Amino acid sequence: MPALLTAQTSDYSHGMAAARQPAQIDEADCIRRAQAADTRAFEALYRMHIDKVYGLCLRMTGNVSEAEDCAQEAFIQAWNKITRFRGDSAFATWLHRIAVNAVLGRMRKSKRERDRIQVAAEISTSPTAMHDSGELRDLAEAIDRLPQGARHVFVLNAVYGYSHEESSNMLGIAVGTSKAQLHRARRLLSQQLGEDRE
Repeated sequence: MPALLTAQTSDYSHGMAAARQPAQIDEADCIRRAQAADTRAFEALYRMHIDKVYGLCLRMTGNVSEAEDCAQEAFIQAWNKITRFRGDSAFATWLHRIAVNAVLGRMRKSKRERDRIQVAAEISTSPTAMHDSGELRDLAEAIDRLPQGARHVFVLNAVYGYSHEESSNMLGIAVGTSKAQLHRARRLLSQQLGEDRE
């Protein structure tokens, strides 16, 4: 397993910033080399995708520590399964499915949800958040307060742009349930944001 995944860091955002890689790296070449057990190639893939995988985990869990663990677990699983990647979908989509499964698996094992840290405080790595007037923070906090099922569907569908079919496959729910949860999430967000502005 690449050493990059086993190293512990007390400042995860610093680790993410340090992991950024120039855009000229050929992803397809890195995938081929990683499938041949080239750890450096996999580390390059890690650098390309860690920010988005971590962001997805953070939005789904609403907890920094849980998101860090889930993102690390997702990349460990990706390393173990890299030879199974056939290119039927984009590599990022394949990674997102693994990350969603890592989050859901962790939640199933947990008897109770741990105290959640507000999402807004931890999305400071997002360039948008740097110029935020407060509305993004309000939205992030409102998303964090959504019931788990509605939050997961909203994050996958509205934030990451997956279709109801893709979201339902990742979450193991019916398409109709995905649509209902998205409607519920939008209604609750509208209520929460409306109350916040009064």
